[in-house]
Amino acid sequence: MTTTEHPNEVATAAASGASATERFHADKSPFEAVKDTPPERVATLINEVLAGVHDTIRKHKVTYDEYNALKAWLINVGEDGEWPLFLDVWVEHVVEDVATEHREGNKGSIEGPYYVPNAPDQGSKGAVPMREDEKGDPLLWNGQVRSCDGTPLAGAKVELWHADDDGYYSQFAPGIPEWNLRATFTTDDQGNFEITTIRPAPYMIPTDGSCGKMISAAGWHPWRPAHLHLKVSAPGHEQLTAQLYFPGDAHNDDDVASAVKPELILDPQDNGKGGYTVAYDFVLDPVK
Repeated sequence: MTTTEHPNEVATAAASGASATERFHADKSPFEAVKDTPPERVATLINEVLAGVHDTIRKHKVTYDEYNALKAWLINVGEDGEWPLFLDVWVEHVVEDVATEHREGNKGSIEGPYYVPNAPDQGSKGAVPMREDEKGDPLLWNGQVRSCDGTPLAGAKVELWHADDDGYYSQFAPGIPEWNLRATFTTDDQGNFEITTIRPAPYMIPTDGSCGKMISAAGWHPWRPAHLHLKVSAPGHEQLTAQLYFPGDAHNDDDVASAVKPELILDPQDNGKGGYTVAYDFVLDPVK
C-alpha cells in the first residue's frame, strides 16, 4: 500500500470517515478492552447517558421535528463513517482528562481518528518520511524523554504523525505516500531524540459529511489549530498521547476539538534560514 485510493481520487469526508472507521475496527475489537466490566457499571453508564438526553428533551421541549432531524442525522453519521470523527472531536477530550488526571508528568491530549501504528523507525535522530516537494517550513525538534524522578529513558519510543500543509493525513486521503509525515523515533542512551519535519498548518475537519452539517446548523466553525500528534512510551511507564501546538494560532483558544492546553504549546525559534527550531521534553509517569 503506497497511497490511499478512493473513487475519483478526491479527499472527502465520506472517504476519510470510511478510512478512519476501517482503521478503528482493525485496531480495536468491540468490547474486548472492557469484556470484564461488571454489568452494573455498564448499566450505570448507559442509564446516565440516556438520563442526560431525557433531561435535555424535557428542559428544552424538543419537538418531533427536531427529534426526527436528530434521528436522521445519527443514521447519516453512521452511513458516512464519521463516528470516529464525531467522538474524537467532541467527546474524547473529556475522556482523556479523566483518564490522565492522576499523572505527575507531561500533560496529554486526544489521539484523534488518524493514528496508524508501526510507522517506520528513524532511530534517535532523523527525518520523518516526506515528499521531495513537501510544503511547509522546516522544523527541527530536539527533546528528551525522562521518568518523573529525572532518569533519562533510553530506548523510549516517540511516535509522530501530523497533517500535511493542506490538512490531509496519509492513509486517510488519496494520493499521499503511505507513511508520509509519520515516523517512530527511539531515544538514545540519554533519552534524547532529534526530529526533522515540517511545521503543519491549521486545517478544517471534514465538512462535506454529517459532522459538517451539524457544525453549519449550530453556527460553529470547523477549525483545528496546527498541531503535531505524539505517542511516547517506555517500559514500566504509562504511555503518553499528546498534541503539540504553535503560539499565535488563531484557533488555539477555540479549537473545535477542545484539545489545546497551555502546557502543550511549543516555543519555536526562527533559525534565520526559512525554518524553525524547537525544544520540548517528555516526562512519563511510572506504572503503579
